[in-house]
Amino acid sequence: MNAGIPAGPTDKPKSKLGGSHTTIIGERQGKKIVALVSQHPEVKKIIPSVITVRAKGASGGIITGKVQRPDERGNLRLLISYGTSSQELRIVTTVGDVLEGERIMNELNAMLKDG
Repeated sequence: MNAGIPAGPTDKPKSKLGGSHTTIIGERQGKKIVALVSQHPEVKKIIPSVITVRAKGASGGIITGKVQRPDERGNLRLLISYGTSSQELRIVTTVGDVLEGERIMNELNAMLKDG
C-alpha cells in the first residue's frame, strides 16, 4: 500500500543530458557548466560529443565553457576546454530559427560568465 504517498511524478528534476554517452570532461566543474546551461527554460537536451586531446601534457588546469553559433534550427554547440582536452556538446533548443538561437546563445554565455 502507498499510504500517505501521492501518486504521480517524483520531485527529482528530469535530466536534460542524453546521447550515446554522458561523459563530461572537467570533473565537477564540467558537470556544473552543463547543469548551469540545462537550467535555461529553452534548452531541451544536451548531447555530449567527441572528446579531443590537443597535445601531450599535464592534465587538469582551468576549465572554460563557451556557447557557439546556432545552426539553421536554432540549436547550439557548447565547447568545454579543460587543460589539453576539449569537448563539444550539442544543445537542442525549443526555438526554430537562427535569430532565436542567437538570443539563447547570448543568454547562455552571459550565464556562464556570471556563474
